[in-house]
Amino acid sequence: MDTMKDKQLEKLMRQAQGKAAGKGKAGPRPTYDPTLEATKGPQEQGDNDAAFLFKEMKKREF
Repeated sequence: MDTMKDKQLEKLMRQAQGKAAGKGKAGPRPTYDPTLEATKGPQEQGDNDAAFLFKEMKKREF
């Protein structure tokens, strides 16, 4: 009976790992309110700044 539970547990673990691996960074969500779209800043610039910051932080030792 323990082997059956072990097999079921392994199956669930494989399924969970598959689901986790399939999830990536989602794209920008659609905005349905035009007033929100007008006030939103450029997204690409923030991503570039964050990437640059993390790249610089990796070079330094704390």
